[in-house]
Amino acid sequence: MPLPSPSQGSDDPVDRVISLGDDLPSIPERLLLAHARGEVLFIAGAGVSMPANLPDFRRLVINVYERLDGAVHTIIANHNNDSAPDDLHTLSYQQAAEVKRFIARDYDIVLGMLERRMDRLPGSSSQVRKTIVEILREGGNKPAKIHRALMRLADRGGVITIATTNFDLLLQAAVSSKTKIRPPTYALGAIPRPGRSKDFSGVLHIHGALEKDFNKLSDLIVTDHDFGEFYLRRRTVPDFIYDAARLYHLVLIGYSANDPPMRYLLNAVAADGVRFDDLKERFTFVGLEESDPIADEDWKGRGITPISYNSEKYHIVLLKTLDRWASLSAINGNKNKIDSEIRRIVKKTRNSATDSDRDIFDHFFRRSNNSERTRLASFAAKCRADNGWLDAIIAVCAEKNRGGAS
Repeated sequence: MPLPSPSQGSDDPVDRVISLGDDLPSIPERLLLAHARGEVLFIAGAGVSMPANLPDFRRLVINVYERLDGAVHTIIANHNNDSAPDDLHTLSYQQAAEVKRFIARDYDIVLGMLERRMDRLPGSSSQVRKTIVEILREGGNKPAKIHRALMRLADRGGVITIATTNFDLLLQAAVSSKTKIRPPTYALGAIPRPGRSKDFSGVLHIHGALEKDFNKLSDLIVTDHDFGEFYLRRRTVPDFIYDAARLYHLVLIGYSANDPPMRYLLNAVAADGVRFDDLKERFTFVGLEESDPIADEDWKGRGITPISYNSEKYHIVLLKTLDRWASLSAINGNKNKIDSEIRRIVKKTRNSATDSDRDIFDHFFRRSNNSERTRLASFAAKCRADNGWLDAIIAVCAEKNRGGAS
């Protein structure tokens, strides 16, 4: 069943939330307004690429063992709880230690242990990394619908900018052939420093990316050694996150709270949030089968504002939400769809309309610049909007702290 939404129609701009459609989750309007200003940076996780037949971190580890260590694979592939399996005695002490780490969901440590056992020293040419690359290359090679929606939302107005911890190149492949914008690809140390200029653009693989040339080795952050190197010693990723969070509202999509990449990202964000007071609000879309206030508070306690949605039917609600948001985007949304929404909403009087429709109508004007407001107001009048709608337009335009697009 759908998750309950926060109350609609709040007079406080900070608390105001908007549902972009029936049965879709409520999104804080402050986030929608920030997106309209080009001040949002999406960070995509493994969940985004799973619809394209690529594994999450857990499944990736299982697949690696399937190819490199059949004995361990037999145990972990069929283990679905937190208790130690009964047949650890059939393994070596090293193998058993890896299984225990797998059960604890320390997947980065598991891969590090396996790499040290099989290859002794980490490196792009290790058996473990070559196997990871093989698995990813054999997986999905066509972008899913969610990739396309994200790339439309990643348009900041003339440039596309999105970060990801994924290694695949499906976001790049998801750019519509109709657009003239072709975002470049950057990985690890080559990622440009965050800024407001158009130079800060592209698909930014903060954990590394697959090389387009199959003959070249791919540098990827996959083991505990790698995370320690890039998060603690070099601080490449935390410094990027801090710089980005000062300029943009970060929106995390496709992560669960226990993913190793998410744990490292959360630690970086939480640490900087404590030390610095100039970071913008961070958000994450959280898929739940039913409402869980404790889970929400867990995210909030780590410096992230959760946007909960119903995760049934392979997270279809998340896809619908992102697709709808992209279609109604102030930056590159479908003008005809926006006009269609205005026409549909004003068929009813302001007093008889739903809270959701009143909020969407007001939002269209709150986020717009003066020329777009004039156009929308004229269009609403042509659609015979009653005085209640016209009065609402005047009220929104009179707001002192608009916070919309300039």
